[in-house]
Formats: sequence, structure tokens, C-alpha cells
Amino acid sequence: MKRTIILAGVAAAFAVLAGPALAHTGVGHADGFSAGLMHPVLGLDHLLAMISVGIWSALAVPSRAWVAPLAFVSAMLAGALIAFLGIALPGVESMIAASIVALGLMIVIGARLPMMAGVALCGLFALFHGHAHASEATGAVLAYVGGFSVATAAIHLAGIGIGQGIVRSSWLRYAIGVAVAGAGAAFVLGA
Repeated sequence: MKRTIILAGVAAAFAVLAGPALAHTGVGHADGFSAGLMHPVLGLDHLLAMISVGIWSALAVPSRAWVAPLAFVSAMLAGALIAFLGIALPGVESMIAASIVALGLMIVIGARLPMMAGVALCGLFALFHGHAHASEATGAVLAYVGGFSVATAAIHLAGIGIGQGIVRSSWLRYAIGVAVAGAGAAFVLGA
């Protein structure tokens, strides 16, 4: 009971403190490698989703923790291509927000989700993240895509490291998962 109250408090705190999704301001410089590199880092929505993919991967399939991140980056590039072709995806911001909630819950339940289902879900979410990244690209788009791809892979690696560090601590896994899901809920309400 005490742990549930603490987790609910942590989730509520993150939901209250979560600011707007900074990655999708529609303004600013979105041209070139360095801009692409910074885009997923400066957008809390992207950062939480990408680090969560790495954490879940390390918890669910420690021997193949690279599978979901690779699927995410691949599907993210497909989403970017869809945007560059001028094809709109419905509810991009809502799906990005929902991805954070879902990924937080995936961390909470740990490895109980079948690997291929989790990988497919990560890929679906990545389509929307990639579309959002590319929708803001201007100028040197190939360098921009390279930048956000490298940043995404690095964030996934950081998440895998965190996941490997908390694999034996159910309390930390729950706290992180609930906090991520809580922040995602705040994004859902704002989307």
C-alpha cells in the first residue's frame, strides 16, 4: 500500500511538472546535422519515448536488447520518408503522447509483453516520431535526418544502460515506468 502511494505521488509529480512537448514548436532552425542531433534531445516527449524503448528492451530481452531500438530507428526513418513525401499521418501529436504512456506501462510490466509485440508497438510509435521530426525539417534534410537518427540511437543506448542497471530492482522499474507513463498522460491531456 505504501509503495502504491509513493508511485502514485511520483506519477502525479511528473504529470504536473511535464511541460509542453518542446520538439514540435514549429519554429526555429531545423536544418543540418546539429539541428537533427538536438531535436530528440530537446523535446521531452521524444526523449522519454526513446529512452523508454531502450529501458524496455533491456528488461524484456536482455540478450537482444538492440532489436526494439533498431526497429524504432528503422520505422522512424520510414515515418520521416512519409512526411517528406507529403503524406500526412492522423493524430501525430496524440500518438506521440500515447507512445509515452504505453512505453511507461511496458516498463512497469517489464518482460511480460512478448518481444515481437513490443517491437511492433515500438515500430508503430516510431513512425509518428519520425513523421514529427521530418515535418519540421528545412534546408539540409539528409544531414538533419542523420542527426536525429544518431541522437535516437544514442538515447536508446542510454536507455539500455538504465534498463540493465534496474533489472534487479522492481521498485526502480515501477517508479521509472509510472513516472514516464505519468508524463505521457500529461502530454495526452495537452495534445
